[in-house]
Amino acid sequence: MQIKVDRGLCTGCQTCISSCPYDAIVMSDEGEKAFINEYCQLCRACMSACPEGAIKEYNDSPAEVKQGDIASYKGVLVFAEQRDGHVAHVAFELLSAGRRLADTLSVPLSAALFGAVEGEAEELIKWGADTVFLCDDAALTRFNDEPYAELLSGIITERKPEIVLAGATAVGRSFFPRVAARLHAGLTADCTSLEIEDGTRNLLAIRPAFGGNIMATIMCPDTRPQMATVRPKVMKKGSYDTERKGEIIRINKPVKASRTKVVDVVKEDSYCNISLQDAEVVVSGGRGLGGAKGFEMLKELADLLSGTLGASRAAVDEGWIQYGHQVGQTGKTVCPKIYIACGISGAVQHMVGMQSSDIIIAINKNPEAPIFNIANYGIVGDIYQIIPLAIKKIKGDRGV
Repeated sequence: MQIKVDRGLCTGCQTCISSCPYDAIVMSDEGEKAFINEYCQLCRACMSACPEGAIKEYNDSPAEVKQGDIASYKGVLVFAEQRDGHVAHVAFELLSAGRRLADTLSVPLSAALFGAVEGEAEELIKWGADTVFLCDDAALTRFNDEPYAELLSGIITERKPEIVLAGATAVGRSFFPRVAARLHAGLTADCTSLEIEDGTRNLLAIRPAFGGNIMATIMCPDTRPQMATVRPKVMKKGSYDTERKGEIIRINKPVKASRTKVVDVVKEDSYCNISLQDAEVVVSGGRGLGGAKGFEMLKELADLLSGTLGASRAAVDEGWIQYGHQVGQTGKTVCPKIYIACGISGAVQHMVGMQSSDIIIAINKNPEAPIFNIANYGIVGDIYQIIPLAIKKIKGDRGV
């Protein structure tokens, strides 16, 4: 359901603007006609306020939207996110998942890459892509919702892939829903597993729901493409083949002028230089630390192990550490070789974000803490006694 302005009837009287409690009505660029933007909450107050009857309600349910013949949609497309001109790790994880889906459906796998050079596109081919749609315009190196959504929507409209995947990162969560809305396609967010339904070509998008207490399987059988975002670090990277060949198709930056521009990118100050999701060792603290000072101790241990700091939501909510370090359902998903949980009880929401780690070491005063149920090694005791002993031992072994 949408509420739109009939431009043929609108006289530009602006009566509707004051009637909207959500500031969702603005004058168009020409300043002559009213326009209803994305802030509209469908309250319908403007419909009765308009003296010309120019504001109308339109039913755009999937049954009435022309999706074309579903059988004409073939292939799997992965949006390959880049950061500072280099393909992000989540793109390689998505290519692995996409390759498996494409092989199941016997269709090609393609990738879309914006703001990077041809050498990065060639890397995507070596990681499994058959085709890469590349727009190497330097203006796209810094992420901007509008041109990214315009480009990806254009590729999907022209190429008609049946499945489109993106990472559930800040970038993917920002612009991917715009693409889905433009295409009237179904979108499942924060998936942890992807499968194909037996006997059909429907995507089974599996994700945690109700705080991780159940796993929901979501399908969009009546629309194409089927779209999903996947959490970083929940899929394993595939195999890298230096001899693999594929096609790079260059596409142009959208001609349509963007209403926004990126003025600057400010990186949040962090305790550690190593990215949380790229680290092989993560030392995390929770409410059991009792205060921000505890993270200074954990940072020393993390540095000795060439790792980085993580945190539970409780620690972040207390203001002891920045949100960028939060691990869990409302934070980041990590999959390091070693995950050390210090003073973390093990709420389901936290364990969703770290339970796939190769080795989990839990330190907690409470022997009944749920974290011990998934830990490979558990230590019951005081963190402020155990961690200093570990630091002293490591330093002693290294002669520091």
